[in-house]
Amino acid sequence: MDERESCAVDACGELVEVPLRAGDERPIGIFDSGLGGLTVARSIARALPHESICYIGDTERCPYGVRSEAEVRSFVLQVGSWLTRQDVKVMVIACNTATAAALQLAQQTFDVPVIGVIVPGARAAIHSTRSRKVGVLATELTIRSGAYTRAIQDFDAGVDVFGCAAPEFVELVERELADGVRDGSRWLGGVDVFDTPAIRAIVSERVEPLTHHGIDTVVLGCTHFPLLVGPIRAALGPGVRVVSSAEEITRELAEMLSRREELAAATVPVHHRFATTSADTASFATAGGFVFGQPLGEVEHVAPVVLERTAASLL
Repeated sequence: MDERESCAVDACGELVEVPLRAGDERPIGIFDSGLGGLTVARSIARALPHESICYIGDTERCPYGVRSEAEVRSFVLQVGSWLTRQDVKVMVIACNTATAAALQLAQQTFDVPVIGVIVPGARAAIHSTRSRKVGVLATELTIRSGAYTRAIQDFDAGVDVFGCAAPEFVELVERELADGVRDGSRWLGGVDVFDTPAIRAIVSERVEPLTHHGIDTVVLGCTHFPLLVGPIRAALGPGVRVVSSAEEITRELAEMLSRREELAAATVPVHHRFATTSADTASFATAGGFVFGQPLGEVEHVAPVVLERTAASLL
């Protein structure tokens, strides 16, 4: 069996060696409510360069965070059913709202391992905090579910958790990405389209409630939010560390695949496949390439009605 080492990033931002053993060339399935989960896909692709990825963004029905829990659970079953038909070896729910609403349901329903972003994010927060006061910035449904509070306090029951819903952040990111597609010149020269005076003002007003509790760590409880990390850090101030679950879930995924001897061999061709429920695949490809850090190539259109038919027997 081919044995080698790769690097992942731990919750403190340090590179750590992860022992890798080759064994399974099937892709890693990743899904999100839209483009934000590509921040997780990017982390996985960089840390595990020999792995193929099958990513689907449910952009047509984004955002999930303002929907009912029942709706989100049905969407998870639909997208998860489609992914399992693509013969993935593991499913990553790269959406905090979907993780909060339906992780256990997905784990009970599908025949492949399913991991979500909340527990890895909670672990990163515990590793980071010294004051034992942690803020969570997420969508309304994620905050309302209490999933982060439970996950963080499962690691340390003495940590105080303060949630702050920022439902407009998802739409803000998606809108800025759409504007960038229409005006590609904004993305030239490394310009950060998510760090402008207007965006800083919106972010500052929304996160202001988190600045009154002695918090030293804030978890970005939505995979769209890392794209706003500059304005978020500026609003919270230099004494607050901002952590994301993308790197932590990558580490967890690498360790799990290694233990199961399901890491792809270095000699296997790598295929990154992308799909969206939006009919505007060209815009998804352009904006997604910006988030993923490299061109997506041709993006498939998978209409919501196709997902509904795929999961008909489960609903």
